[in-house]
Amino acid sequence: MSYIVSGLPLEPFRPLFGLSDEALAEHGAIRCAVDADVGFPCRVTLEDARVGETVLLLNYEHQSADTPYRSRHAIFVSEQARETHRAVDEIPNALKVRKALSLRAFDERGMMVDAEIVSGDALEPVIARMFAQDQVAYIHAHNAGRGCYAARIDRA
Repeated sequence: MSYIVSGLPLEPFRPLFGLSDEALAEHGAIRCAVDADVGFPCRVTLEDARVGETVLLLNYEHQSADTPYRSRHAIFVSEQARETHRAVDEIPNALKVRKALSLRAFDERGMMVDAEIVSGDALEPVIARMFAQDQVAYIHAHNAGRGCYAARIDRA
């Protein structure tokens, strides 16, 4: 089963890049200096930001369906992001290196119909199993530890 992994669209975040800390606070965002090779995954590029770069930590509604599963949580967005990640049949490294991800399958109404905890290097069989279910419309990947939204996966 072919699939597409997508990052968040860049445009809603671009106006925040380069703002002062005070201006970011007005948007509920915080600038963080990246101090580790893994741990600051950009939800637009689906890459871990590099040491010395900056990311914005902000709250984002990743599941907007009007259901009990409507959800928002903290995410990182790299201020160096220039393009939204979108790849067919390829797991981005920022997912692949994670020890535990929660894959959450949703139907067209936004109701969760399946979920599984899996290591980042074992995602493809779980994606295939979930998409083998006709009612699964899309999958959200979340970092299992902190629960943060990581990426969206659709049928190709």
